[in-house]
Amino acid sequence: MDPHLLRTYVTVARLASFSEAARELGYTQSAVSQHIAALEQDLGAPLLTRRPVAPTAAGERLLEHAGPLLLRLEAARADVVRMAAAPGHALTLATASTALGPRVLAALPVSGVTLRVLPRDEVPAAVATGTADLGLVDGLAAPSDPLRLPDVAPLTTYGVGEEPVCVLLPDTHPLARRTGVRLGDLADARWLDAPDAGLPLAHLRGANGGHGFRPALRYEGTDVRALTALAAAGHGLTLLPRSAALGVPHTVAVPVTEPRVVHRTELVCAAAGAPGGAAAVTEALLERA
Repeated sequence: MDPHLLRTYVTVARLASFSEAARELGYTQSAVSQHIAALEQDLGAPLLTRRPVAPTAAGERLLEHAGPLLLRLEAARADVVRMAAAPGHALTLATASTALGPRVLAALPVSGVTLRVLPRDEVPAAVATGTADLGLVDGLAAPSDPLRLPDVAPLTTYGVGEEPVCVLLPDTHPLARRTGVRLGDLADARWLDAPDAGLPLAHLRGANGGHGFRPALRYEGTDVRALTALAAAGHGLTLLPRSAALGVPHTVAVPVTEPRVVHRTELVCAAAGAPGGAAAVTEALLERA
């Protein structure tokens, strides 16, 4: 398939409009219609209904493939450009908010760094497409187990840190005096759903056999301080790495004793290696690990 036609199709399907897609892509509406017709002819199936503009069943199936295909093309271009470019000293680091622990911060150079705090699922794609030199992802895992990352491109990962996890409770909570807590005992509690600021509830369900952990409030942001303020105000519980949970006013960080899980941080690099200033950060993080 011609990737230009595929990109046009994805844009029309996303905007549900031929004219809006033409405006965004810088084409005429006639050209957009020709792209869609050519793609439909190539595949031998209608991909869009016209009134209203919406994907057909075949079009929905194509959309499942289109995103990863276009991302791979961007990753391939970025990989070649990265290898051909002269080494630079600046560093762009894409990171999940809870991956920025003390060990990571100590490894960063004093200047020349741009930090991009992203939803954790977007970090590998940022490295693959070259919008970041390095990435930091994190999650809940058994000790020494690697994280499961989306397969967006050939990437190399290194474990650079593990630390205990704690449930952040208001200091008035009935369990606030506990020295440890079993995660399963809190499966029916009120939880904060903050997938990009804390550890996602899906990770907690996975550690608990796929059950429980219903959200009481959803926070769509990456600010850990906002998340801890919500927990302190009693809007719900959250699970955090110990370094992020300790010292929050009006809260208590209670360690999770069962199951045996840790907060794991991994460094994500392009398969071709870390360019320029990224190499020194990579070496420093691996030494500290």
